[in-house]
Amino acid sequence: MSLNAASDDPDIVSTNNPTDYEEERMSNSQSLPVARAVGGSATPTAEDLHAAEVLKVSTRSRPSAVAGAIAGVIRESGAAEVQSIGAGATNQAIKAVAIARSYLSEEGIDIVCVPSFIDVAIDEEERTAIRLLIERR
Repeated sequence: MSLNAASDDPDIVSTNNPTDYEEERMSNSQSLPVARAVGGSATPTAEDLHAAEVLKVSTRSRPSAVAGAIAGVIRESGAAEVQSIGAGATNQAIKAVAIARSYLSEEGIDIVCVPSFIDVAIDEEERTAIRLLIERR
């Protein structure tokens, strides 16, 4: 699954509706990683050089749809990154990781999730997002 395919799915990447909250306003054109809020550095790490596909989740995302996208990216590239802002979006993201783990376990693939913070720019303002790096174990 490509990033463009994920951006066309409203369950995975949210719309840019001015009446929505910040977590729903994340989009590929507006959300740029600035630096990690915890343990960050200005120099790219090996993890950054092997960047996983980024899936952005909102409160309205369906966990099963996000889980399918996560599973597809894991099958294709071995790693996926999920970003969420706010409690509701993070709840949906965590549920999606759990569902994706069950999808992949049927194929003998085990995954792990490493959570961290990341600062993202939304409408020229910095927001702290939850970043879930999902990799094969």
